[in-house]
Amino acid sequence: MNDKTAQQIDQLLLDSGLFSTKAQPTNYPNEFDFGNDTILITGAAGSVGSEITEQLLGGNYKHLILVDMAESPLYDLIKTFELNNKNHTYYHLLNINDSAPLHFIFEKYKPTMVFHAAAYKHVPLMEEHPFEGIKTNIFATKQLAELSIQFGVKKFIFISTDKAVNPSGIMGMTKRIAEKHLAYLNNKYLTTFFSTRFGNILGSNGSVVPLFNKQIKNGMPITLTEKDISRYFICKRKACYLILKIAKFDKNEGYTFTFNMGEPIRITDIFERMLKYYNKNSSDIEIKYTGLRPGEKLFEEIVTENECLEATSIEDIWAVKEQNKQKLEAIDFEALEKINFYTPHSEIKSILKKYL
Repeated sequence: MNDKTAQQIDQLLLDSGLFSTKAQPTNYPNEFDFGNDTILITGAAGSVGSEITEQLLGGNYKHLILVDMAESPLYDLIKTFELNNKNHTYYHLLNINDSAPLHFIFEKYKPTMVFHAAAYKHVPLMEEHPFEGIKTNIFATKQLAELSIQFGVKKFIFISTDKAVNPSGIMGMTKRIAEKHLAYLNNKYLTTFFSTRFGNILGSNGSVVPLFNKQIKNGMPITLTEKDISRYFICKRKACYLILKIAKFDKNEGYTFTFNMGEPIRITDIFERMLKYYNKNSSDIEIKYTGLRPGEKLFEEIVTENECLEATSIEDIWAVKEQNKQKLEAIDFEALEKINFYTPHSEIKSILKKYL
C-alpha cells in the first residue's frame, strides 16, 4: 500500500475508537439545532442510529423518539444516555414491520423529521433470509414513508448503502428498490425524502475491524474472502455528522447523496495496518482465504453508469444526479407482496431484479 492509503487507514482506525494513540480523532462538533423538530429515529440502538442520537443530544431538539426492536441494545442505549439530563427523549421497543405500534408512534408524537436507520444489512444473512430483507428493507420503509406523508413529516432521511448501486445481492437490491420508491414519492408529496449512500462503517457491529481485532488478540487465523477485495470505508462519527448536515438541506441540493470516503481500501491493507498496533508481522499470522460469500462483490461503487456526482454546499457531501433523466414511475409492489417465507430463493431474486 502507498503512504496515502496507510494514512487513510490510520485515521479511520483512530476515529473508530478501537485503538488508543497519542493522536486525536477527527472532531465533529455537536452543533445541530433542531429546536422546532420532533425527531423519530428507527434502528436507534444500532451503530448509525445511536451515533445520530448522541450527536443530537449534544445539540437541540423539541422531542426525540428512539425506536428499536432489539431489547438489550435499546436498554444499553437508555443506560448510556440516562445521565444526559435531556428531557423530551422517549424510547420505544417495537418492530417497524408492525403497523399498529408504528401508527401509534406517529399519532402520539407527530414527528416532523424521520431518520430511518433500521435495516437488515448483513449481505450473506440476507441471501439466506431474503423474505426478512424484503419485509424490513422494502415494506417497512414503504410503511414509514406512508405514515410520514399522512402525518405531515417535513423530512425523511433514509440510510441507504453503496451496495444499492448495481446490486448483486438481496440486501443491495432491497435497498435500491426502497431508494427508487422514495425518489418517486418526492414528486408527489410535500414530505422531502433524502437518501444517503455510504460504505462500510469502520468498527460498527459485525464489521471487519472488530473481527480482525478479536482474531489477532486471540492468536486465531485471519479469515479473508479474497486478496483483492476492497470497500469504501467511513468512520461512524463522520457519517452521522454528514447525515445530520443533509437533514438541514432543502430540495435544491438534491435527493440522493453520498460522502467523500476517499479511495476504496483493500481489506488486506486494513489487516496489515492493524498488525502494527500489536507489533506483529503478517508472516506471524495464519491467513485463510474463504472466497466471496453469497451476495458479495469484489468491489463496490457509489454511482451507476447513468449517475454522476455534483458538489453541494458541504465539502464532504456529494449529490448523486442522473445524467440522462428518466421519468420516475410508481413501483407496482404486487409481485413483491406475493413473496412469502416459502418462496424459493432463486425466484425471489428473479422478482427483485425486475424492480431494479
